[in-house]
Amino acid sequence: METEIADLQAVMEKSGSDDVVAHSYGGFVALQAARRFGIHRLVTYDAAVSLSGNLSSRWRPELEEAVTAGQLDHAWAHLVQGLGTAGPISYLPMGALRTLSVLSARTRLGLEMRSLLPTAVTEMRAVLDADAHLHDFMKLSTPTLMLSGGWSPAYFAETGRMLSGAVPAIEFAIVPLQFHEGPLRPGRRLAARVARFLAATHSVGQRTVAP
Repeated sequence: METEIADLQAVMEKSGSDDVVAHSYGGFVALQAARRFGIHRLVTYDAAVSLSGNLSSRWRPELEEAVTAGQLDHAWAHLVQGLGTAGPISYLPMGALRTLSVLSARTRLGLEMRSLLPTAVTEMRAVLDADAHLHDFMKLSTPTLMLSGGWSPAYFAETGRMLSGAVPAIEFAIVPLQFHEGPLRPGRRLAARVARFLAATHSVGQRTVAP
């Protein structure tokens, strides 16, 4: 996490950016960064923030064990089932998910996803290790819009609602008809929602996107 935050700050300083748009694990990094240094406005989508252990049930030791053993199809199945971020596919039995992993490995995107499985383990551990409480965010001053997809796993929205209800600088909204990967293929509604928030009090400057 410390490396990610330092990287974000370095990119912002180099590019002159002062706003950040962040997705999933990137949302976790950006929120941690906003507690430490100046971000003008922040938008997160399905930010992976652990509050009072609410994400601990999403961690599956079998995921790390499978990655270590090189059983990437098994690891992918545990990742998808544990996080529930693949929409209806997440609820398929393990055997079916392993088969899908084998088939997807024949595609460029599937191969890329498999190569990132060790990174997924590292990121999940970072999120859980940084488990926080609502009062840890009370001093956050960066105007922040936390978004979640209408078809994203419910725990993302629950976290957004909890934080927005307790922290004055944070507001929360659902973007209908969007899955967890919404920012990768954003429709007009999501893009417009982000643009309106960033433009509200900011007419100049650049934006930094944290994937």
